[in-house]
Amino acid sequence: MTSSQSKTPAAPGLFEPGRIAGLQPANRVVVAPMCQYSAKDGVVQPWHAQHLGALAISGAGLLTIEATAVESAGRITHGCVGLWNDAQEQALGRLVEQLRTFSQVPVGIQLAHAGRKGSAMRPWESGRALTAEEGAWQTFSSSELPFGAGWHTPAALDEAGMARVERAFAAAARGVARIGLDFLEIHCAHGYLLHQFLSPVCNQRGDGFGGSRENRMRFPLAVVRAAREAWPAGKTLGARINGTDWIDGGWSLDDAVAFGRLLLDAGVDYLSVSSGGTRAGVTPPLSPGYQVHLAEGVRKALGCPVIAAGLIAEPAHADSIVRGGQADFVGLARCLLDDPRWPIHAAARLGAGPELPPQYRLAAAGKWPLAKTCA
Repeated sequence: MTSSQSKTPAAPGLFEPGRIAGLQPANRVVVAPMCQYSAKDGVVQPWHAQHLGALAISGAGLLTIEATAVESAGRITHGCVGLWNDAQEQALGRLVEQLRTFSQVPVGIQLAHAGRKGSAMRPWESGRALTAEEGAWQTFSSSELPFGAGWHTPAALDEAGMARVERAFAAAARGVARIGLDFLEIHCAHGYLLHQFLSPVCNQRGDGFGGSRENRMRFPLAVVRAAREAWPAGKTLGARINGTDWIDGGWSLDDAVAFGRLLLDAGVDYLSVSSGGTRAGVTPPLSPGYQVHLAEGVRKALGCPVIAAGLIAEPAHADSIVRGGQADFVGLARCLLDDPRWPIHAAARLGAGPELPPQYRLAAAGKWPLAKTCA
């Protein structure tokens, strides 16, 4: 054996192909789900078409449609996208059909339920809890504990309510299948309903769905299993989970690994690891890549495909996360709002990867003296 044959193969970089179950994205950049709070009665609008259209030609390997409520009470705001009726499904289906006329990027969606964090104003309208005059609705959670001062006190879901939510996730998953999306992600993070059952900060139940970690995982796992059964076999299913609540005595990385192992057993194909959002007023220690160690911990423990996210904006940093084996994919959000061509600009800086669509190539490096070649 020659010395060249004995070398360990180089780890893939950010702009090398990836794989998650049946998905084979062209690179490791994932457009993370980003709520736009611009729907009407849960129906996507022209804003969503331009927003997702720009991201579909960004050069990213995967595109995830924003957190989509599975029932009316599961919205964060009046402007949230929903998938609980025919009008919502048909409008979203038309939008996806349009995207596929000009982009081959695999498109997925995140299904969610806001729980006690629902019935709120849009972020640019203060983000506070709605008043009755503003159209507030009854929120639900694992326990009757508000998200923070000034927030609604939620009703604790009983078993009939949990069954309703489980059916809603399954019905929405069937809707996603009818639309023909490529992957489905279940939101179990950021202090929304499923995480409200997982975290001891929120869940203070005295029945079989509270107390021990095993009990607190029961309802979220039931929801994921229901979605897996409703979602076509062989199609990629993911889950977004918290790696920590950033609260003493809250959800931890050990909990994330234990939950992740059961999610994989339930048919989940990848894990997107995030953190925080569990209780109002908690600020994580923000710095570039501040959540990457959580993704790395989950990946090392479980060996499944993992998406890392959180203040990742420099191309070299994103590339190093993948090359260093900390995560298989990098999820981007706000930096794509700032620069919707970030993947293309980053690829130019790193020396490989996607190019501008042919319609835009007169603006590429070498074609125009002021071309932007890096993020």
